[in-house]
Amino acid sequence: MAAVWQQVLAVDARYNAYRTPTFPQFRTQYIRRRSQLLRENAKAGHPPALRRQYLRLRGQLLGQRYGPLSEPGSARAYSNSIVRSSRTTLDRMEDFEDDPRALGARGHRRSISRGSYQLQAQMNRAVYEDRPPGSVVPTSAAEASRAMAGDTSLSENYAFAGMYHVFDQHVDEAVPRVRFANDDRHRLACCSLDGSISLCQLVPAPPTVLRVLRGHTRGVSDFAWSLSNDILVSTSLDATMRIWASEDGRCIREIPDPDGAELLCCTFQPVNNNLTVVGNAKHNVHVMNISTGKKVKGGSSKLTGRVLALSFDAPGRLLWAGDDRGSVFSFLFDMATGKLTKAKRLVVHEGSPVTSISARSWVSREARDPSLLINACLNKLLLYRVVDNEGTLQLKRSFPIEQSSHPVRSIFCPLMSFRQGACVVTGSEDMCVHFFDVERAAKAAVNKLQGHSAPVLDVSFNCDESLLASSDASGMVIVWRREQK
Repeated sequence: MAAVWQQVLAVDARYNAYRTPTFPQFRTQYIRRRSQLLRENAKAGHPPALRRQYLRLRGQLLGQRYGPLSEPGSARAYSNSIVRSSRTTLDRMEDFEDDPRALGARGHRRSISRGSYQLQAQMNRAVYEDRPPGSVVPTSAAEASRAMAGDTSLSENYAFAGMYHVFDQHVDEAVPRVRFANDDRHRLACCSLDGSISLCQLVPAPPTVLRVLRGHTRGVSDFAWSLSNDILVSTSLDATMRIWASEDGRCIREIPDPDGAELLCCTFQPVNNNLTVVGNAKHNVHVMNISTGKKVKGGSSKLTGRVLALSFDAPGRLLWAGDDRGSVFSFLFDMATGKLTKAKRLVVHEGSPVTSISARSWVSREARDPSLLINACLNKLLLYRVVDNEGTLQLKRSFPIEQSSHPVRSIFCPLMSFRQGACVVTGSEDMCVHFFDVERAAKAAVNKLQGHSAPVLDVSFNCDESLLASSDASGMVIVWRREQK
């Protein structure tokens, strides 16, 4: 039962910000080593009662040393809002182990602190009960809505029971990208600035690193799964892209950048996976044919700065590219030839690098507009409405996060609750994972996951939202588990 040791790590992670305030690098090393030691102890087969007793004592000792996080006047507490957030994500794991009533009739875990959830659900329902007749409710075709536990609030839908697993094979180098395989619950990949890519399997337990793809001579900046998950394409600071077979980890082909520049991002054309778009440090976007290893004729265009982010719309007819000078360009993509035609340009903020772009053609029944989610170094997450077929963008709203220098990324949640709005998730330089409801007018923050000891760079949901992976600048990847209803 390694679950208790994961809970011990979660407790340590909550208090980690208070260790040696003037030496943050020690906190990073401490939590990584703590993770390694706990994994080793999990294999020792100690009695479950002993493990639970250790968890309780550990929590008590940390509370005595640093003070209770819920103490209103504590100088060590961040804020009341952060305390409440930590309660919804990490504390409830301890309740599961300590109280047998936390187990439902079928063995599914339920939260002991249900009162706050019920109150939140009542408040949310009060808002939506005033809607006019004919308002949208889940239908027999709303499989995604039913999968998200139809009658619950968005806060309940995105309440996580804590850390499922911690991967730390990429020591002391940032992991800029983590991605679950398409339509897959348990296959995960992450790339590192140490020049490698890890392929991980989360079941059967314990989660394992299946293989590590090596070949790039410098850091891997980005990668993407093909639609059928049989290949991955990766880009690197060594000015090459590589095509990998996911089944055995073979490097099928190495393709040099046409400009001989560092490659910073990549994405598959969603309909024709034979075409991959890459962005480089010489301000160029190129459409590459991975079968021939050659650049597509007419498939290149120049931006105003280093190309840091790429995203297609779902049909693959529009491509957006963001650069390090604060601009987002839209391109019309010719499906037959792969030719790019520059359409529109939006200056998000002059001089603020655009580090992430995520497109969603249909967010939810309450938010039908095609949307673009953008991270720029503005200490804000930006949501834009796509207003025409040329990719023109109109700012819809923004959400507060900490991002001023790191390449932080965000995503739309793959499933959307039809009753309670639409959710987005983002990393942040405050070492937390943030959830926001894009349709909530006030208090858009839904949840916040704490546990990283470095800026969180990327986040990725599996296909049914039961697991969320997040990666950080210290090389740690945390897999979070959504609470089972």
